[in-house]
Amino acid sequence: MVDEEKGVSQEKCGGKAELAAVAPATAIEESSPARPQSPELEHVPDGGREAWTVVLGSSLGLFASAGMINSYGTFQTYYKTTLLPSSSPSAISLVGSLQVFFLYFLGTLTGRVFDAYGTKVMIPLGSFLCVISFMLLSLCQKDHAYQVYLSQGVLFGIGIALLFNPCVAVLGHWFRKRRALVIGLATGGSASGGVVFPIILQKLIPRVGFGWAVRIIAFILLCCLVVTCLTVRTRLSLSGHISLRTAVDLEGFKDPRYTLATIGAFLLFYGFFIPYFYIQVYADFRGISPRVGDYLLAILNAMNIPSRILPGYIADKVGTLTVFVPAAAVCSVLVLGLWLPSHGAASIVAFSALYGLFSGAFVSLLASHIATISPREKYGARLGSVYMIVAVATLVGTPTGGALLKQTDEEHFNRLIVFCGTMIVAGTAVLAMAWVVGSEAFRRRWAHIKYR
Repeated sequence: MVDEEKGVSQEKCGGKAELAAVAPATAIEESSPARPQSPELEHVPDGGREAWTVVLGSSLGLFASAGMINSYGTFQTYYKTTLLPSSSPSAISLVGSLQVFFLYFLGTLTGRVFDAYGTKVMIPLGSFLCVISFMLLSLCQKDHAYQVYLSQGVLFGIGIALLFNPCVAVLGHWFRKRRALVIGLATGGSASGGVVFPIILQKLIPRVGFGWAVRIIAFILLCCLVVTCLTVRTRLSLSGHISLRTAVDLEGFKDPRYTLATIGAFLLFYGFFIPYFYIQVYADFRGISPRVGDYLLAILNAMNIPSRILPGYIADKVGTLTVFVPAAAVCSVLVLGLWLPSHGAASIVAFSALYGLFSGAFVSLLASHIATISPREKYGARLGSVYMIVAVATLVGTPTGGALLKQTDEEHFNRLIVFCGTMIVAGTAVLAMAWVVGSEAFRRRWAHIKYR
C-alpha cells in the first residue's frame, strides 16, 4: 500500500522526476542546480544480468518491507482479540500508522542520504532493523502495548523507511527506456507481500502460536533482505555530501494547483488505510467464515498489483488528474455504497476486490501529479513537502477511525465507514477543484480577467 508508486514519463518532468514519483521524495532529484554530466554517466544499460539482479533485489526488498505494511490488518485482528485485548482499536491501529508515518516522513531524508552515499549504509541497516524488530515482536507479552509500539511501530517503521527509497531510486541507475516496467515489477513486490504474509500468518498462528509465526516471518524477511543486500548497488557516481536545505520547498504553496493537491492528498490519505486495517475486523463482526474472512486482506492487496501500474500508464496518455479524480470518486462510492450496507460474504469480498483495484491509484498518481506541476529542479523538495503532510494524515487517520469504533457493533461500525467515506469524498472534491484550476480553459479565463 504504504505503502510504492509508479513514475511519470512525461518529457517535461524529465527522467529524474519520472523515478522520483515512485517513492516519498526519492533520491533521484539532485539537491543542487543541474550540472552537465560526463558522457560516461549518460549511458544506461537498460538490461543485462547485473541490471536485472538489481531489479530482483529491489523487488525482494520491497516485498519484505513495504509488503508487511500492507499486511497489518491481520495483526490488527489478532491484537484486538488475543495479544492486546485491553487496548482500544484506535490504540492498536496506531502501530500500523507509525509504520506508514515513518515511511513518508523520513522519505525526504533518506532520499538525500541516497544521493550522498548510495545503498551501502541504508540497505544493510534497514534490513537489520526489520529483522530484529520482528524477532523482538515475537517476544512481546500480552497487554504490554508499549512493546508492540516500539518493535513493530517504531523500529520496523524506521527500517522500512531506510529500505524503501534506495530500493526504488537505484533502478534509475540501471534503466531508462524500461524504467516504467522495472518500477512496476519492483513496487509490485510490496503488493505481493500484502498477499502472501497475511495468508502465512493466518495459517501459522493456530498451529505454532503467535511467537513462532512471527519468528518464521522474520526468517523469511532475513532471506529476502540478504539477497537485497547482495544485489542492490548503485552504478552512477555519488555526491558524497548531504544537503538538507532543499529537502522541502514551501514556495510551492503559492501555486493554487499545488496547494489544492496537498489538501486533497491529506484528506484522501486520512481515510485511505481504514479499509486495509479494519476489513477483517468487520468480517469477523458480520460472522463471515474464516475460510473467507482470512483472505480478504490478501484479495485487497492482490487487486492492488495492477492498480499500481495501469493508472500511471493511462495517466501518461490523458493526464494525471483525469485518472486520479475518477478513481477517488469510485472509492468513495464503494465505501459508502457497498461497504456501508454490506452484510454478507459476497458484498464484503466484492468491496475488498474493487477497493483494492481503485485505491492503488492514490499512491501511484499523487507523486505523478506533483511532478507535472512542479519545476524539475524543485520536484524532489516539493514532493517531500507533500509527503510530510501526508505522513501526518497516515499517522492519525486510522487511530481516529479506531476511536469511532469503541464497540464492535452496528452503530459504531457505521460511524467508522461513514467517516472513511466522508474523508475520501472531501479529498475527491478538493482534487476536482485542483483539476479545474489546472485546466487550460480556466487558466486562459483567469489570465483574461486578471489583465483585462
